[in-house]
Amino acid sequence: MTTTVDKSSPLQKPQLISTDQPPLKKQRTVSDLNQVDQLKQLTTVVADTGDVNAIKKFSPQDATTNPSLIYKAAVMPEYASIVDDAVAYGKGDLALTMDKLAVAFGTEISKIVPGYVSTEVDARLSFDTEGTINKARDLIKMYDEVGVKKDRILIKIAATWEGVQAAKQLEKEGITCNLTLIFSIAQAIACAEVGCTLISPFVGRIMDWHKKAKGVDGFAPTEDPGVMSVTAIYNYYKKYGYNTIVMGASFRNKEEILELAGCDRLTISPALLQELTNASSNVQQKLDASKAVNMDIPKIDMTESTFRWMMNEDAMATEKLAEGIRGFAADIVKLENIVKTKISAKF
Repeated sequence: MTTTVDKSSPLQKPQLISTDQPPLKKQRTVSDLNQVDQLKQLTTVVADTGDVNAIKKFSPQDATTNPSLIYKAAVMPEYASIVDDAVAYGKGDLALTMDKLAVAFGTEISKIVPGYVSTEVDARLSFDTEGTINKARDLIKMYDEVGVKKDRILIKIAATWEGVQAAKQLEKEGITCNLTLIFSIAQAIACAEVGCTLISPFVGRIMDWHKKAKGVDGFAPTEDPGVMSVTAIYNYYKKYGYNTIVMGASFRNKEEILELAGCDRLTISPALLQELTNASSNVQQKLDASKAVNMDIPKIDMTESTFRWMMNEDAMATEKLAEGIRGFAADIVKLENIVKTKISAKF
């Protein structure tokens, strides 16, 4: 065996290193990785589901839920015990049972993901600042009762002006917030200026609106209005040094996801995570904070009047925000009806 002296570190004694070592095992290259694994090298991947088993399958960093996702999970036979336990906890109180149900799913998810779990406030409080604050505090207290600390939870709130003001107060109390149903730069700026931890700008729903408005079947990935909206928000945040996390959401196809590679976070449904897992073509970084810093982007002073005027001028954002709130509220009512039946049978 021949030897050489390693002098690479002057702080350590020279070591004898064998030059007759067997060849190292070949390292995996990018081309060996599926698109989910490649994406994880560029952005934090989040699972957009209430299905605990689906989350286990894809090993995301975080997980997000909403009333629609919780409703879908709650009617699955494998989660019947979670619903039953929430009913027992509520002792006939519907509102308490509903809160416990959301926390119960979140608690199970927190055992799987190492990062944040998003739990949504009742969408019917979207225009009630104080009601949202109080509901968020109740949810955090419930999480604390089962040993889940508040730094693991993102309270998910619709990005109305009232919701943004609720988040402002909650963040001051150390309750981290995820402002959702983001369809415009006005909403995004308002959230950043009050110190929200994270926002969820929607991609697919924006595309849906423009497809209908323009009478087209779809858009090329680089021309997708939803992709362009999230890109603009991301670049604005990085240009002006906001710490609020941008998490693209509501994807209709995997091409939208790949076009936002490099975004802070992307929350992806199990079906699209599976598509990405089955694909192995190269994933390229599309969003880059270092490039955004030098972009010519005008600064907007976001006041309530500016917010409301910008939303008024954006028909898509106004319509989709209202539609999203109505949709989440409708799914809450459907879930409540299931819970009511179980409450009636038990109490």
